[in-house]
Amino acid sequence: MSHANGAPGAGPTRRAGRWERYRVTHPFSPQDQAALWASIAGVVALAALLGWAFEMKGGVVVVAALPFIISSFEERRTAFQFDTTGVLSGGVRLPWTDVAQLVVATPPDGEHALIGVRLRPGASLPPGTDAPAQHPAMPAPVHVAVPRHKFDLAKMVGKARKYAPPHIRIVVAEPSGERVAT
Repeated sequence: MSHANGAPGAGPTRRAGRWERYRVTHPFSPQDQAALWASIAGVVALAALLGWAFEMKGGVVVVAALPFIISSFEERRTAFQFDTTGVLSGGVRLPWTDVAQLVVATPPDGEHALIGVRLRPGASLPPGTDAPAQHPAMPAPVHVAVPRHKFDLAKMVGKARKYAPPHIRIVVAEPSGERVAT
């Protein structure tokens, strides 16, 4: 699915799914970088072996495998994301029907922001999923800590207005109380 702009001189179309989300990632650790490069080297070696053994074009293997490898590592880095289908917080996927509010807390003494999800009454976590340990600054049961420099509340609010259901509110939890983010 792509959004095409019929205006003359319009830019290229984009895949809609990529832009219809808000996403915060963990930093790319040295171990993840090493694993990514090892995976890519393994695919290139496999392609060379297949090319030699079966006299087939190994480039096809590389071209086919690289998007899957890269997307796998991007998924591992995702700390928090919401899109048109629901919320992913710390590996816990929740449909919008189970979500009451998104909660944000930025403890003054930390280098992390906390993003949480309040469940609607009667909703529960998916089977086999455990809630993270409670943080004193976060009133929501499902939450994740993200690097503060990667978090943008204004961008989150803007994306929520576009892609989240209308009943979803983003609440900022502060020591003095809670307020709705604008």
